[in-house]
Amino acid sequence: MKTMKALWHKVGQASLGVGAALATTCAMAVSDLPGGPAVRQLDMHPPVTRIAEEQQFLHYMMLWICGAIFIVVFGVMFYSVLKHRKSKGAKSANFHESVKVEIAWTIVPFVIVILMALPATKAVVAMKDTTNADVTIKATGYQWKWGYDYLKGEGEGISFLATLDGAQREASDAGKPVGDDYLLKVDNPVVVPVNKKIRIVTTANDVIHAWMIPAFGVKQDAIPGFVRDTWFRADKVGDYYGQCAELCGKEHAYMPIHVKVVTDQEYAAWVDTKKKEMAAKQDDPAKVWTLPDLVARGEKVYNANCAACHKADGTGAGPIKALAGSPVVQDADKSKQIHIVLNGAANGAMPAWKQLSDTEIAAVVTYTKNAWTNKTGQLVQPSEIVAARQ
Repeated sequence: MKTMKALWHKVGQASLGVGAALATTCAMAVSDLPGGPAVRQLDMHPPVTRIAEEQQFLHYMMLWICGAIFIVVFGVMFYSVLKHRKSKGAKSANFHESVKVEIAWTIVPFVIVILMALPATKAVVAMKDTTNADVTIKATGYQWKWGYDYLKGEGEGISFLATLDGAQREASDAGKPVGDDYLLKVDNPVVVPVNKKIRIVTTANDVIHAWMIPAFGVKQDAIPGFVRDTWFRADKVGDYYGQCAELCGKEHAYMPIHVKVVTDQEYAAWVDTKKKEMAAKQDDPAKVWTLPDLVARGEKVYNANCAACHKADGTGAGPIKALAGSPVVQDADKSKQIHIVLNGAANGAMPAWKQLSDTEIAAVVTYTKNAWTNKTGQLVQPSEIVAARQ
C-alpha cells in the first residue's frame, strides 16, 4: 500500500511538472501585441484617439452609476426585508399614495438619465462628424479581404488589396498558430499620418462586413450598395490591428485589418513609393503577351489572391472546387472561365474579381489553364478581358 501511495505521489508530481511546463510553454508562446489584443485581456484596448478615450470614459462612468444604483436599490430592499420582517413583529403601513415618493422616483431617474445621456450624446455626435478630413480612404469589404482606395488628400489615387499573410493562412490550416500577430498580419497594411483626421468610407462588394479598430474606437458596417463613413485621428505612431466584425461567411476569421500610423515624413515617403509601384504595374491592356510571360505573371497573381482557397496545387478543399483538371478551366471556350472570374459563382462562394486589372485577370486565367495537369496551351490576352467587361 505504501508503495502504491508513493507511486501515485510521484505520478502526481510528474503531472504537476508537465502541467507547469505546458503552462509555461503556452505563456511563452504568445505575448501582448502592441496595438492589438493582449494576453488574458479583460479591459478595453488602450485608446490612441480622443474618441476612444471618450468611449472608455463613458464605459467606466456608466459602470459606476449602474453599480451605485444596484447597491442603493438592493441595499434598501434587503434592509427593508430584514428590519421590517414579520418575525420581529413589524406592522406594515397602510397607505394608498404618497406624493413625495411619486415625485422622488420620477425626478431621481430623470436626473440620472440626463447625467448619462449628455456625455454619451456628445461622444456620438463627435463620432459622426466626418467633415474636414485630411485624408479620405474607401474601405471595400470582399470575401475575404479588404480593398483600399485613397480618395482625397495626400496619397490620392493609391489603391490596393489587403489580404491575410499567406504564411499565417498556412499556419492556420496546419493548426499551428505562430506569432503574437497570428491571423492579424496582412500583406498590405493601411498607412496613415499621425495627428491627421482620417475619414474611412465603407462599402462592400458581396455581403455585409464591418471595419473595426478597437484602439481607435472605430467600428463601421460595410454594406453592399450603401456608403457609410467614420473617422479617427491617431495621436501615436505605431501598428494597430482589428478584424472584420460582421459574420461574413466561412472565411470571416481571415479578414484582418492592419493600420500603420507613421510620421508625416514617413507617410510622404510611403506615398511616393506606392505611386511608383502602381505606375510600374500599370499595364497597357493592348499589349500582346507571350505564353511564358503571362504564365509567370499569372502565378504571382494566383498565389496572392487564389491560393488561399484553391490551394497552391489547384486541388481545392471541401466545397472549393479544384482547378487542376477542371472541365471549365480546360474548356476551349475561354469565356466561361473569364465570366466566373469577373462575376463570381456559386452564390458568392467564388467571389468576383473585377477589382484586378485586365492584365492580372488575363494572366491568372492563362496560368490556371496551363498549370498542374491542365496544360491546355491556351492563352488569354488582356484585350479579351477588356471586351468581357463590356
